[in-house]
Amino acid sequence: MAKNKHLTNEERSQIEHLLRARKSIKDIAHILEKSPSTISREIKKHAVPSDKSAVGRIRNRCIHRKNCNKYYLCEDKPDCKKQRCSTCSLCNSVCPEFVEEHCQRLALPPYVCNGCQSERLCTLRKQYYLHRPAQNAYKEMIVDSRVGVNISEEELLRLDKFISPLIQKGQSIHHIVVSNPDEFTCSEKSIYRYVNGCLLSARNIDMPRVCRIKPRKSKPVEHKVDKQCRVGRSYDDFLNFMGNNPDTALVEMDSVEGKKGGSVLLTLHFKSCGFMLAFLRDRNTSQSVINIFKQMYSTLGKDSFQRLFPVILTDNGSEFSNPSALENADDGTRITSIFYCNPSSPYQKGAIENNHEFIRRILPKGRSFDDLIQSDIILMMNHINSYSREKLNDKSSYESFSFFYGQDILDRLGATAIPSNEILLRPSLLNK
Repeated sequence: MAKNKHLTNEERSQIEHLLRARKSIKDIAHILEKSPSTISREIKKHAVPSDKSAVGRIRNRCIHRKNCNKYYLCEDKPDCKKQRCSTCSLCNSVCPEFVEEHCQRLALPPYVCNGCQSERLCTLRKQYYLHRPAQNAYKEMIVDSRVGVNISEEELLRLDKFISPLIQKGQSIHHIVVSNPDEFTCSEKSIYRYVNGCLLSARNIDMPRVCRIKPRKSKPVEHKVDKQCRVGRSYDDFLNFMGNNPDTALVEMDSVEGKKGGSVLLTLHFKSCGFMLAFLRDRNTSQSVINIFKQMYSTLGKDSFQRLFPVILTDNGSEFSNPSALENADDGTRITSIFYCNPSSPYQKGAIENNHEFIRRILPKGRSFDDLIQSDIILMMNHINSYSREKLNDKSSYESFSFFYGQDILDRLGATAIPSNEILLRPSLLNK
């Protein structure tokens, strides 16, 4: 039996064909000389759901379909000649008592519909093992496992607090690791990578013997992001949600960077009125975003927060990789819904991207935010939000927000109006 060997594309193809030939998992494992648990995990992990139904049969998946006697559920079709609604393909979509039935066989080996004798007659939802999607998912997993830094933010902050002051004293990483062996759960090489990737407060320039040449162009070191957090929160899910709730107000969320590794801004843009909030953060971490949401929830209260932020659309940055902590209050109450744009698609939240141009007039790219405090950011946003916009019928975002949400919320957010002739959108606004 082959051990510690990954399944190949040919072996996955064999699994698919053997399943269709109604071979058991134990028989497949014997043929491929693998452990039965390996085959079982492979099938369950890469099973693909399918909406396929039986040819010539009505697609009715309701658990009550055999005993249902409902008539005329479609209000727009009073002259329907169907004897019962359960014999109509629209039944599941219009019946308020619809409960989907799931095939119990999928909970037992082989966990898929490949080779099932009832497949041709079954109208229930199915799942199949297909070797091509399984191989593609395997390749993606291999690539993702080699991307990013496999360390939690809490551990990285602890490491930074301990090691950065020692590096800035002139100590080498090797000396620090040798002198404090019980303080580290990662290798010396990993710490060098963290410093080189600007993940710690200490920098290469703080280490006297590090070569200070211009670095090669490469993808910056980032945290690993669990992509499962985006399941049910994709851009397609967002479009479906907004299609079902067309009157829901939308807020777009993003980050604005100063110098790499330094302070950053969290921006929240109310698309209906063009009003933008900005918050200064010391580091571009998900915990810093969570802290700001908790602060706003405490300031605004539950009702005002839910009214302001019913739906938030953001990008795939690692700082937004903990949506559950943003969507729920400390008591578990759901207070908002987070959705993500598609990768490399900033146009899907183009309103906030365009509004960042005002911030860049005052804080040009490359300008460090480390010398700023939150009162500076509030001052900057007051000037930006007081600027009149043609698309708002020559009203300012401040005036539009006040009309929609009231002056009281503006006061609680610390926003004030700037007289039109005193608005300054130049770097000199924050020169100290």
